[in-house]
Amino acid sequence: MLDVPHISTGDIFRDNIKNHTKLGQKVKEILEEGGLVPDVITNEIAKERLEREDCRKGYILDGYPRTIDQARYLDDLLDDSDEKLDYVINIESSDECIIDRLSKRRYCPACGRIYHLLSTPPRKEGICDICGAKIIQRADDKEETIRDRLRIYHEQTKPLIDYYKQKGLLVNIDGERKIKPILEDILKIIGVK
Repeated sequence: MLDVPHISTGDIFRDNIKNHTKLGQKVKEILEEGGLVPDVITNEIAKERLEREDCRKGYILDGYPRTIDQARYLDDLLDDSDEKLDYVINIESSDECIIDRLSKRRYCPACGRIYHLLSTPPRKEGICDICGAKIIQRADDKEETIRDRLRIYHEQTKPLIDYYKQKGLLVNIDGERKIKPILEDILKIIGVK
C-alpha cells in the first residue's frame, strides 16, 4: 500500500529466535523473563536495518524507539544521514483494552500468521488457515507478561510521548476503536487517501 518497508524490531528479534541465531538465543531468554531487549542491542539492530537500500524512500518504524535513550540514538542516526521523522503516531489505548486484545492474539509458529480470537479467528479452532499447523499463544501475549510489560511501558516508553510532543512530531489516535477507522486515521495523517 505505501511501498515502504515496515520495520518492527520485534519482528527482527522473532526472526532471529526462529532461525536460532546467537542474537535470537539471547533475545529469547530476555523475552521469556518478560524483559525488554537492552538499548544497545536494539539500537544496533535498528541502525543495520535502516541502512539497507529499501529504506531510501522511507519506512515505518514499529516498536522503535521504546526509550528516551533509543530516541536520542535515532535522532543522532537520522541527523548523520540528513533524514528526519515526519510523524510519531501514538495509538492511545487503556491498559485493560491492551490486555484484552493481546491476550486473545494467537500465532502460527510454522508460517507466522497472526490471529485474534475475536476479530480474525482461524476458520477451524486452533488450526492455521494457511498451513494447517496448530496455533499458539506466544509467551509475551499471556496476561501476566502483558501486565509486566505495561509496567515497563509506563516507566520507560511513556516518557516518549512528551519527548516527541515537544518536537512537534506527536499525533495521538484513539486506539480503542476497530482497526479500520484507526488505519484510516493513520493514512490521513501520512497523506495517503
